[in-house]
Amino acid sequence: MRKIEKTDAEWQEALSPEAYRVLRGHGTERAGTSPLNSEKRKGVFACGGCGKPLFSSGAKYESGTGWPSFWAPIGPDAVETSEDRSWFMRRTEVHCADCGGHLGHVFPDGPKPTGLRYCMNGVAMSFEPDEKA
Repeated sequence: MRKIEKTDAEWQEALSPEAYRVLRGHGTERAGTSPLNSEKRKGVFACGGCGKPLFSSGAKYESGTGWPSFWAPIGPDAVETSEDRSWFMRRTEVHCADCGGHLGHVFPDGPKPTGLRYCMNGVAMSFEPDEKA
């Protein structure tokens, strides 16, 4: 059961049109368009819908795909996954564990130690820099 539930109208009011399209409509932003793709500072990437911490900058890496990529979420309860059979393929969708917002997909072609590539839509997240850095 989701911790955060809003009506469709409430999500539309709370999010930008592009964030709504991705987070609530399972869309994908164009590759290379998110400023978060080149974010190099220490900090935390959070859900753009509810603010839940999702990924640490320490797990971010350059995948060459055009989307922010991570080898692991910030903790075991940060994200959830489900099977996505759209676009005539089988993929594993990643969504926020608290609000269910669509974040992107996870693939088994990432770096060590997990071998996973969490390929996320930047518009589906926000970034909070570490104040100590």
